[in-house]
Amino acid sequence: MPVYKAPVEDTLFLLNDVFQFERYNNLPGFADATPDLVEAVLGEGAKLCEEVLQPLNHSGDQEGCKRNADGSVTTPKGFKEAYRAYSEGGWIGLAMDPEYGGQGLPYTLGAVMNEYASAANMAFAMYPGLTMGAIAALYVHGSDEQKRAYLPKMIEGAWSGTMNLTEPHCGTDLGLIKAKAVPNGDGSYAITGTKIFISAGEQDITENIIHLVLARIEGAPAGVKGISLFVVPRNAIGADGKVGENNKVSCGSIEHKMGIHANSTCVMNYDGAQGWLIGTENKGLNAMFVMMNEARLGVAIQGLAQSEVAYQNAVAYAKDRLQGRSLTGVKNPDKAADPIIVHPDVRRTLMSIKAFNEAARAFVLWNAIKSDVAHRSTDAAERQAADDQLGLMTPVLKGVLTDIGFDNAVKAQQMYGGHGYIAEHGMEQFVRDARIAMIYEGANGVQAMDLVGRKLGRDGGRAIMAFFNEVGAFVKENEGDEALKPLLAPLAASLGHLQQATMWFMNNALAKPDNAGAGAHDYMHLLGLVCLGYMWAKMAKVAQDKLRAGANGATELMNAKLVTARFFMERSLPETAAHLARITSGSDATMALSAEQF
Repeated sequence: MPVYKAPVEDTLFLLNDVFQFERYNNLPGFADATPDLVEAVLGEGAKLCEEVLQPLNHSGDQEGCKRNADGSVTTPKGFKEAYRAYSEGGWIGLAMDPEYGGQGLPYTLGAVMNEYASAANMAFAMYPGLTMGAIAALYVHGSDEQKRAYLPKMIEGAWSGTMNLTEPHCGTDLGLIKAKAVPNGDGSYAITGTKIFISAGEQDITENIIHLVLARIEGAPAGVKGISLFVVPRNAIGADGKVGENNKVSCGSIEHKMGIHANSTCVMNYDGAQGWLIGTENKGLNAMFVMMNEARLGVAIQGLAQSEVAYQNAVAYAKDRLQGRSLTGVKNPDKAADPIIVHPDVRRTLMSIKAFNEAARAFVLWNAIKSDVAHRSTDAAERQAADDQLGLMTPVLKGVLTDIGFDNAVKAQQMYGGHGYIAEHGMEQFVRDARIAMIYEGANGVQAMDLVGRKLGRDGGRAIMAFFNEVGAFVKENEGDEALKPLLAPLAASLGHLQQATMWFMNNALAKPDNAGAGAHDYMHLLGLVCLGYMWAKMAKVAQDKLRAGANGATELMNAKLVTARFFMERSLPETAAHLARITSGSDATMALSAEQF
């Protein structure tokens, strides 16, 4: 059966040494996040994920969710109790406002917990994850009355939350939404329509579900300019806060899907359900995007999480599985064969996953800290710079981490040979679960187009220029360090590839938009690789400094960091040249065939 060990030591290395988490203690919530508290929080979170969530992952996948005759949904055995343990531990409210029952700690710690929970049990982690996204949208755009009515119970874990966007006829193009909202005359609206692919849309783990629903008020403008956001509780809530009868909200069916079987992905029917407007009429996408951006970072973390848990199991198998002999001579003379981890191709595979995982974790935390700065700093310029980076990097995080995370789950499965294809070993579940992360919250092709079409040129390219300057300055500041030169030279070369690709788009995409569309996927991955390379350069610098200082007990770990950094620079980062070549080939061949020729 699969195993999982939360990477607490690596997380603490990033927070304490690479990003110097303590230097942000002027921000609200950070003063309480002392190194001792952070270590204790991560330790307790790891324990919950390893001991409560992970043992339910395989059984939950096998059992799945069941829709009952009355439209209710039964989640797999143990999920209700696990959710109770999760909520009672305060994990939903870890970074939420204390005014509504949260602990007020940095969002960054919530991102760490998201990784651990998603690696231990991705289908389970979606229940509290979606609730936290709904909380964020209500917190930013809800009225004071709405916040008082919903947030405490959601943060407490008594109620959960969802997002309802997709309809049978439209996914990415939300301007086609048909769900309608008719004023009831008392400040509420009657919501009618069908939503599909609604994760955690119905379940038996909380006493109520607070749905956030996009709908169109009668007479609203066509397209995205006429969409409003509503809060629609599954069950009516009385003046005393108690949960009452069903609010004409029902689960029509559960989707039969490839993975995340233990999460109830529902078709939701609204038959005149009573809902209340969130924020301003016809400005629903503004409010929903708060939740969507949170969800996109959460999905990026899922890509990392599935890569990490698949890697851990592949390493354990490679150390144990005996097959063949080492090319350089017998390594296990007492056995009939050597463990497969001695073979270079096995090591190439495992090293490629390891190098991604550690850099991707750094990439996530770097941006999670920026999110905290953007939301908590009192310095307007600091907030603006952090928000710029988040806007640029969110599609990169989502697209690149889930693309590569899925590839890595497949690579890890390959380590098992035929055993990886058999359900009892659990590797095929990681592949199935990882696949959805490339699709939902905006398919990765859409993320690439968002990056190139909207984010790259925003504010005159301010965000991408700031990134160029930051990475370039890091290279220049450290170019005199002989030990780092083998890492900095490839990073500088790849940064050059990224700058060339950016300039090529500027010169060739406006007059011929298909050039941007044809090159968007490659540009997203080119930028992602440079980001991961930058993370490795930062980690390597810290590791080198620690070795020079003779840090106690750090030699083995820091040497491993330097070797893995070198592997990434030698084996992964050179792919930026191929991405540049594909981008600058333009769109002619891509667009030349007629539809009938396919």
